[in-house]
Amino acid sequence: MPNPRQTTTLATLGLLAMTAVWGSTFVLIKDVVGRMPVADFLAVRFLIGAGVMLALFARPVWRLGRQQLVRGLLLGALYGVGQLLQTWGLALIAPSVSGFVTGMYVVFTPILAVLLLRRRMPAVTWLAVALSTAGLALLSLNGLSVDLGVWLTLASAVLYALHIVGLGQWSRPGEAFGMSAVQMLAIAAVCLLATAPHGPVWPPDRNAWLAILYMALIAGAGAMLMQTWAQSHLPATRAAIVMTTEPVFAAAFAVLFGSDVLGWRMLAGGALVLAAMYLVELAPRRSDTATALQAEAAHHEV
Repeated sequence: MPNPRQTTTLATLGLLAMTAVWGSTFVLIKDVVGRMPVADFLAVRFLIGAGVMLALFARPVWRLGRQQLVRGLLLGALYGVGQLLQTWGLALIAPSVSGFVTGMYVVFTPILAVLLLRRRMPAVTWLAVALSTAGLALLSLNGLSVDLGVWLTLASAVLYALHIVGLGQWSRPGEAFGMSAVQMLAIAAVCLLATAPHGPVWPPDRNAWLAILYMALIAGAGAMLMQTWAQSHLPATRAAIVMTTEPVFAAAFAVLFGSDVLGWRMLAGGALVLAAMYLVELAPRRSDTATALQAEAAHHEV
């Protein structure tokens, strides 16, 4: 069995791989939602992912207690609504902008932790919020207004932050399979409801099917399993730092595949958003080491 240090390294590498996969999907999603409705795309994607996960992990789901089952459904519902908002937003804005705005969940996460868990927020966090706002303005402002797609994506970032806070409090190493499957089921249900009353429209062609299968199995089921497992082994701070690479991957893939052109606004705005993310996570903690260790020990006891 791997020792704790090896487990932490594996969790970090797994989370990094997951964010790279997430970053690769922005360009794919932009293409698919141009040819089928957003809710229908997400419903098909997550129905496939949920079906596969329930088939593979039916026994771990059965072993979950009632409390963890309810928690998994709640976390999945939050994530599902976030996916709808993010994808609706992506249909209206460039993939690189969507990636950076989505990445602001790393700024929202400590703020929500203060509000919900009553943790003290240092003054440097407010500086991070100001930096991220400036970066968002450089990336997204058209004149004196912000595109609707940016607002939708920003709302999804808040929901993702809630999901990260909740998952960090409730995930446990031995329940990663069951919790992941339950979350996927809830996500699929939320997206399916969004297609009412007609129900989901199927992908229009082979390329759309291939993209959806990749996003359902690799970027959906696989990523949810990896995040749930990794957050049961990593402190929230380290997990958040790793996940700040998502917008970098999103912009890199967008430029690589020719859907965006690298310009000074993208570089400057992205740098400010990433600086805010790192600042809010790497800010020195005023509590002593013993208090920090005690907090991490209590991390999975809620």
